[in-house]
Amino acid sequence: MSNLILNRPLCFFDLETTGVNIVCDRIVEIAILKIFPDLKKVSKSWLVNPTINIPDEASKIHGITNDKVSQSPTFKEISSEIFEFIKNSDLAGFNSDRFDIPLLAEEFMRANINFDFKKFKTIDIQTIFHKMEKRTLGAALKFYCKKELVDAHSAMADSQATFEVLIAQINKYDDLPNNVNDLSDFSSRKNCVDVAGFLIYNENKQVCFSFGKHKNKTVEEILEKEPGYFGWLLNADFPLYTKKVLSSIRLSKLNNK
Repeated sequence: MSNLILNRPLCFFDLETTGVNIVCDRIVEIAILKIFPDLKKVSKSWLVNPTINIPDEASKIHGITNDKVSQSPTFKEISSEIFEFIKNSDLAGFNSDRFDIPLLAEEFMRANINFDFKKFKTIDIQTIFHKMEKRTLGAALKFYCKKELVDAHSAMADSQATFEVLIAQINKYDDLPNNVNDLSDFSSRKNCVDVAGFLIYNENKQVCFSFGKHKNKTVEEILEKEPGYFGWLLNADFPLYTKKVLSSIRLSKLNNK
């Protein structure tokens, strides 16, 4: 474990949710395992009232029902506490770059917390695993740590397993870095501008769309030629963080005129 080098805390976290749609679904449980540079550990978890129905198919996976969270606080009510716990830290998770971090960003945005993911280095343990071995979290724990994942889809069990897998990965692969900056570079989607990946950098470091009819076109070009498309995006079901980035680009362009 001493092979992991930290310059500031690293928060391993996992979410249980109402579903897998970043825009529409909500968090029902969040667990965070915070590792300090001296490798001291502090863990916290919260059950969350999502304020929307938890589908039966989701409850069957993580065991959290509507009744179980009916008296729990909403995310907005605990958002400041969660943000205080993770700020000035970096973030790590399993499939976190593609799902957990974008959804967490949405929840913070809805709670009026200014979550700027560019201030966090992120490590996606699933990406490391898939690059090295191509398996799932349970298989990763068994492969790297010779342990069975007990209580899978419990947020804290998954967070603890994710931490243990990263330590085992660092110890196993001589060519895998052991500091957050290089691990983040190795495991993150380097060209994403927003957390959900709808906006990307091209080879000239210009912000482009990654989807739809304007895929690979620069945002500034479309803002100039088709301002109505911008209006549609800002009113459609896109993540709030994506809209925030688009609005910032538009404001910057207006200020430079």
